[in-house]
Parts: sequence; C-alpha cells; structure tokens
Amino acid sequence: MSRTTDVRPVATIVYFLPVETRVPLKFGPETLTHVTCARVRMVVEDSSGRRAEGWGETPLSVQWVWPSQLSYEERHRALKQFTVGLGEAWAAFDRSGHAMEVGHAFEEEVLGDLLARLNGERASSEPMPWLAALVCCAAFDIALHDADGNLHGCSVYDTYGPPYLSRDLSHYLQPARDASVTFDGRYPRDFLVSPRRDALQAWHLIGGLDPLDQSELTGGEPDDGYPVTLEEWIARDGLRCLKVKLRGTDSEWDYRRLVRVGELAIEGDADWLTSDFNCTVTEPGYVNEILDRLIVEHPRIYGMLLYVEQPFPYDLERYRIDVHSVSARKPLFMDESAHDWELVRLGRELGWTGVALKTCKTQTGALLALCWAKAHGMTLMVQDLSNPMLAQIPHVLLAAHAGTIMGVETNGMQYYPEASLPEAAVHPGLYRRRRGRVDLASIHGPGFGYRVNQIDRALPAAAAAYGDQRPEPSG
Repeated sequence: MSRTTDVRPVATIVYFLPVETRVPLKFGPETLTHVTCARVRMVVEDSSGRRAEGWGETPLSVQWVWPSQLSYEERHRALKQFTVGLGEAWAAFDRSGHAMEVGHAFEEEVLGDLLARLNGERASSEPMPWLAALVCCAAFDIALHDADGNLHGCSVYDTYGPPYLSRDLSHYLQPARDASVTFDGRYPRDFLVSPRRDALQAWHLIGGLDPLDQSELTGGEPDDGYPVTLEEWIARDGLRCLKVKLRGTDSEWDYRRLVRVGELAIEGDADWLTSDFNCTVTEPGYVNEILDRLIVEHPRIYGMLLYVEQPFPYDLERYRIDVHSVSARKPLFMDESAHDWELVRLGRELGWTGVALKTCKTQTGALLALCWAKAHGMTLMVQDLSNPMLAQIPHVLLAAHAGTIMGVETNGMQYYPEASLPEAAVHPGLYRRRRGRVDLASIHGPGFGYRVNQIDRALPAAAAAYGDQRPEPSG
C-alpha cells in the first residue's frame, strides 16, 4: 500500500570529479595517486507530485574495490561505465517507498543483473567484483536518502522508523541461529545514537609510504604548507588515534612499523592504534605471532592497539578462515568483507567480533549491517575511503549516529586537502582535525545537512543525465 511519505526516483545526473593526491597512498599491493569521485544528483517524487533533489558522492577507489593485475585504466573505465549505466537504471526504477526500502529493492532486483551484463560484455576474463558494483551504486543510494529527507524537510536520520518506514527490520534481517535476537517491531532508529554526537575522535591513516619522522624524508615530498611526517601531523592536529597500514606479506617489516608508530604515538601523547592489513594475510598465525611478540616486547604498545582490521581475504565465502585465535587476542573487525549483513553473520560464525561500516557500500547496506551487528553484540567502527568533498558528510554522520568503538576514521585532509576547499568554507570542522577531533556542528537542515546551496562548487559537464530533470530543490 502506497503511503504519502513514499518517494520514487525519477531522474539522475552523473558527474565525475577527478582528484589528485598530494602524496601517494599505499595500501595492500597497490598505490593510489589519483581518484575519480562520482557525484550524483537524484530527483524523487511522491504520490502527490511533490519533488525534491538529493546528492550523493563516493570515490571510485579502483585499487580498493578491485585489487587486480589488470591495468588501472581498464578497471577505472569499467567503474565509470558501470556508474553511467546505473544512472539510467535508477531513473527508470519504478519503485516507491522509503529510501531504504527502494535502495534495498534496487540492490536485490537490479544491481546484480547489471553487473552480470557488464561482465558479459567486457573482453577481459576477469569480472568486476561485487564490491566495486556496490561502491558505484553508493552515490545513487546516498542521493536517494538525501532526497527523501529533503522532501520531508527533516534529517535522513529522523526518517529511519515509522511513519516513514512501513516494514520493520524483520523484513530484511534474520538473526543468527545461536542468538536470542528478534527484529520484529524494531527499526534502524532503535539501534542509533540519538541525539547524535557533534564531535568525534579522528583516526589518522599512516599509509605504507608515509614518512614517520624526518629521518625518512627523501626530498621529494610536497612543500605545500601541510604536514608531511607523522610527527608533524600529530603535533598539528593533536591526534589521539592512529591507523597503521601494514603489508601482510613481511612480518618483520609489519612488526617494526607498528612498534615505531607506537613509539611516536607515546611521544606525541596519542592514545590508540589499530592495524590494517587490507586482506593480504592468509593464515591467522601471521597476525598472532606479531601480537604475541608485541605483548612481550612492547606491552604498552600492545595495550594501545584497540583492534585489528581485515587481515584476511575479503571473500569470506571462498576463504572460510577460522579467526577465533586472532579475536581471542584483540577485537577483529571486518571491513572489505562486510558487504552486507549476511556476510557479517558469516563473519561472526568464523570468529570476527566487529564491523567497520562504510557509506561507500551504500547507506542502506551500512544501516542494515549496523543493526544486525549491534543486535548480536558486535562492535562497530566507521572507516574512511579517503572521502573528500560531499562524501565526507554522510560518512561522519553515520559515525555520529552509529556509536563506534572510537570516533571515525577520516583522512581525506591528509591526501587531498585542497579538493574540499569549497565544502570546507561551509563546514570548516569537517575537513581539518583540531585537538584530535572533527566537528559536525555545521551539519544541519534536511537530508544529510549538506547545505549544498551554500557550497560554491563548480561542477564539470555531466557525464550522463536520465529521466525528467524538473528540479524542485529543497535544502
């Protein structure tokens, strides 16, 4: 039955915004020096003909979504091609409901078929993975949530229950067999922090190529007024939380890196560390040996290690590695593996204890994974995809409402701070970390609170436009 609060997508516009990094970001086997951000404008309509627009954006982070021996450009072209095709499919998707209901239906009914079609048409033998499809879809899903809130003149987070949602979480989620959990009569807002937090501890990312101190400088670093070494970042931003990218293929290098960052953290009065192996480890013993050595040789640094992130291959269904021995030592968080709540359920069975949420896998999917994980006692984190510009705002809002283990990862200001200058003029606390925190106080108004009409952002020519574009923007 249709409700007066239901919306349906009627038009999309796709923009591609190229961004260059000021320093390279190495994670896993690849290095990122530039990225294309997909920005989407979506128009929705309700049953009375009222319209509103919404905006969504996410980096098409080729190396993260599609690790491969294929050339960067081949993968990059495929992601952009798929995003343009999604614009047409979303504008033609004749489904009404709350944004989460429509977004879930699109992923279940359309996204997989579109991915299969793209992979069938590509000459390469290597298919584009599901994670890449989710990231391409995320900008549309985020724009849909924003438009829904804009149409009703309220924050998207005020719509995550009745009267806007007609179906409770039992329509989407199933409890684990060994848990006394029910989703009957429960909605996303029942699992969210309210009121939201307006300041969050900020996690700083230390990539594999990032210099830690002056001794590691090569002379080729940028002279652009921003910090270069970890020591400088800690001092300027008052950092308290440091995330260390590790190789996962060289245990001695990983151990030394973790120890040295820990020593600098202690010197700079930082409190917390986490380690991220980016899916490169295939055997729990690799991680266990590092942790066991650390607790004996550097117990203080071991105590600062708040959790361990995604050491193992993200395809859990293919690599069903029992990780209980790792999570017995430290909380173990799924990141790339946590595509959806069903994989979170599988991860829990294998021994994972926490979930790193990302809006780049869709706002809808992040909400459902959040609810399933919280209901089953799993700990949450909200991780970055080096989000610049508009992408930063839904990202930090999710962390503010999720109730994370500690703050939010946010590192776009490290790798491309100039990219976000128009947005920073309206939201100064989101694109610069002060006293180790980001400040969300400027986020207010309907939708995601972008205040997009106040942001002096010159967009490039649209890559594609579909549907009836008659705008009735609100907020």
